[in-house]
Amino acid sequence: MARAPSVLTIAGSDSGGGAGIQADLKTFAAHGLHGLSAIAALTAQNTHGVQAIHVPPPSFLKAQLDSVFSDFDIRAVKIGMLANASIINVVADAMERYRPKHIVLDPVMVSSSGHTLLETRAIRRLVERLLPLATVITPNIDEAVLLLDHSIDNDEQAEGALVELLAMGAKAVLLKGGHLSGRKVIDRLDTGKALYEFEHPRLKVSGHGTGCTLAAAIAANLALKKSLPDACEAAGDYVFRSLKNAYNPGTSGLSVLKHLL
Repeated sequence: MARAPSVLTIAGSDSGGGAGIQADLKTFAAHGLHGLSAIAALTAQNTHGVQAIHVPPPSFLKAQLDSVFSDFDIRAVKIGMLANASIINVVADAMERYRPKHIVLDPVMVSSSGHTLLETRAIRRLVERLLPLATVITPNIDEAVLLLDHSIDNDEQAEGALVELLAMGAKAVLLKGGHLSGRKVIDRLDTGKALYEFEHPRLKVSGHGTGCTLAAAIAANLALKKSLPDACEAAGDYVFRSLKNAYNPGTSGLSVLKHLL
């Protein structure tokens, strides 16, 4: 019997169940794929924010990665929260060693509640080691600002940021537009050869885990052999449906996505 196709998430665990590893595994399951996880960080987190972070020893993360790559048919990898330079090095070493066909890098740096999730000094390591390996990177506006060290306030500057991020070594960039103002949310994909725009109506929902879910859905669709533009479009539609049906599990009023294919 042939092995079932798998997708791997390398990210942080969200004890509140709305983002990170938990959101990624829900996304993979919704797409009919077997989900694997290598936990790069543990968070004490709920709908009010992140209260604490614990980073496991790099050697333990390496053991997780060696374990899953030795056994499963991994069609794509989604990379999320990595916390520090040592963790980034372990992940980059594994990606260079195992060479998965697709890598979706979500450069998670700051939580929606403002908690720092990536050490500032580690940003350069992320750029140097992981950007060139990724099939696509999926920053939001705030993350792109940190990567480029200048503001992005409108559509014109967003398009310029795509060019700058490609020049930093990225093969393709999906710049999420949720943090720009407007009645529509426009996500922009630049492959270096073509520019694509994916539009959705802006929902009056304060959602949690949307970025994690989008990157995981892109990885899932790439594993299902869709082209990068088609995978990004399908992932955006998936997040929109899941956010449209979001629910409030906690006391803050922050919504968690209901994962619907």
